[in-house]
Amino acid sequence: MFSIDLRERTPIYEQLYKKITELVIKGELKQDDKLPSVRELAKELGVNPNTVAKAFQMLERDKVIYSLQGRGSFIAAVQTDSLKERALSGFDLAVNEALKAGLSADELIRHIKELDNEKNEQK
Repeated sequence: MFSIDLRERTPIYEQLYKKITELVIKGELKQDDKLPSVRELAKELGVNPNTVAKAFQMLERDKVIYSLQGRGSFIAAVQTDSLKERALSGFDLAVNEALKAGLSADELIRHIKELDNEKNEQK
């Protein structure tokens, strides 16, 4: 469920943040679902617990999860629309950078479709 790609340039904590956010948006993780502990997840992924802790801190900061002392971390009552808006905000920045770099709208659309196809093939 919580997969990461060690070959990817994106830092592991960001990959984990994005993966958990994606699972919430898709409804695969629901309000009050318990997440594995930092140590359990770090062991499962083969990464340093500090890396998982950093992702959890970011998720808590953005109110995607909440923590209860001695009980663990849980999915918060998240407004998926706000998560989508945040994702689109980042997307807008990336699109503007690509357009400034000389890519056309058609090239960007083609690239988005390729990414979508790759994502669907991984399922």
